[in-house]
Amino acid sequence: MKSGEIYDPYALPADAIQPPPTNLWRALRNIGPGIILAGSIVGSGELILTTKFGAQYGYAFLWLILFSCVIKVFVQIELGRYAISSGKPTLGAINELRGPRLGAHILVWWWLIMMLTTFTQIGGMAGGVGQAMDLAFPHAARTIADWTQPFWPDLASLIRQRPDYPWAILASLTAVILLVSGGYRRVEQLSVYLVAAVTLLTVLSVAVLPMTPYAIRWDRVVEGFQFLVPAAGMAVAFGVFGVTGVGATELYAYPYWCLEKGYARFAGSRDGSEEWLQRARGWIRVMQLDAWCSMIVFTLATVSFYFMGAAVLHPQHLIPEDKAMVDTLSQMYAKPFGLWTQMVFLIGCGAVLFKTLYISCAGHARLTADFFSLAKFLQFETARDRARWIQVLCVFYPLLALALLLTLKNPVKMVVIGAVAQAATLPIISGITVFFRYFGTDPRLAPRRFSDACLWLAFFSISCVAAYAVYSQLSSLWPAAAR
Repeated sequence: MKSGEIYDPYALPADAIQPPPTNLWRALRNIGPGIILAGSIVGSGELILTTKFGAQYGYAFLWLILFSCVIKVFVQIELGRYAISSGKPTLGAINELRGPRLGAHILVWWWLIMMLTTFTQIGGMAGGVGQAMDLAFPHAARTIADWTQPFWPDLASLIRQRPDYPWAILASLTAVILLVSGGYRRVEQLSVYLVAAVTLLTVLSVAVLPMTPYAIRWDRVVEGFQFLVPAAGMAVAFGVFGVTGVGATELYAYPYWCLEKGYARFAGSRDGSEEWLQRARGWIRVMQLDAWCSMIVFTLATVSFYFMGAAVLHPQHLIPEDKAMVDTLSQMYAKPFGLWTQMVFLIGCGAVLFKTLYISCAGHARLTADFFSLAKFLQFETARDRARWIQVLCVFYPLLALALLLTLKNPVKMVVIGAVAQAATLPIISGITVFFRYFGTDPRLAPRRFSDACLWLAFFSISCVAAYAVYSQLSSLWPAAAR
């Protein structure tokens, strides 16, 4: 690439071809997209919904948490395989399918609807950051209100009522600055550090629970593998299945991160030659290692959060809700380990939610720029044009999340709305992935039969959960029609 030229992750130039790593250590040095996904995954769903799930129902849904984390990885891997095989990102590949169009394929428009709906979830993260930091530093917002009182009393009154708002505004503006000032490498580096810190802290907390009055009861853990779903918990189970593990937004985003990492560039253009085939197989193996490493990380974090909710909050009947959401979550640490850990948790909680806000906006900006091009709203003549619009969207999306928070005002419900939208989209993206597996990916790169079986299991289980959830929602809205 010439000096000063903008890197184009969607181009497949011949001079970018690289042989795949030949040993595990070199392969591990080339992972990254999955860690970005783990950074997005280990956030609101795990910290808020999964913990709330454990607090409400104890260990009953442990099987669902594990199943959700593992089964959707097979969909993720197949999307990565197709991206490396074809060099095309998710929306660009979907746009080539047959079907109705409004500029872009109707399924590309469906992604846009889902993404905009899930932004309530991103806004909920901004609110969670605000709650955590206000509890950690309770005098900061009150000081701002006192300064504001003489010349803007209405604003001062609002800050006193919602002292989390100044922190949420600061988090959104910080996300804008970080997103605009760095590309893929910045996202990957921040993800690695924050994911490692959050996962280590959470796993260590669970490991020392046996030394406290809130030790995990292993006889109750066994109950979590009876594959039961209480009727009262079905709606929540649907949301948790949608948001834990690899959600719909992460599945759409993963091929983009794979392309930006360079897997497809390193394999080269699909010319059908034996050399290309060997390179593609090698980089697909790296991508699979990347996906499974990230699965281990986010599963450890997810199960740990669930255990903390089931072991600490459930016996005390403490449920994270509304304005008291973060304060209740902090009791997971303050009750068993002492009040001194509350400050550590609050700062860590803010970091977790901010990380997800940051990474989610980065991913959405890339997909939205692609959508604008496919829908023919914009034309990107050069890679610089695309990069410029990605930066514009990296400014817009954190501010949109903030605006939704200030409008809807309920972080927990905002997260649930986004989780339901993601879960409703999972059958669509998993069905598209099955189609790509058989009619898009080079047959010589096909996975083994076990992976195929797990891909079909993922598709059918996701579809069944979604169908039941739609029926449940319709039944609650129109009881007479459901009879």
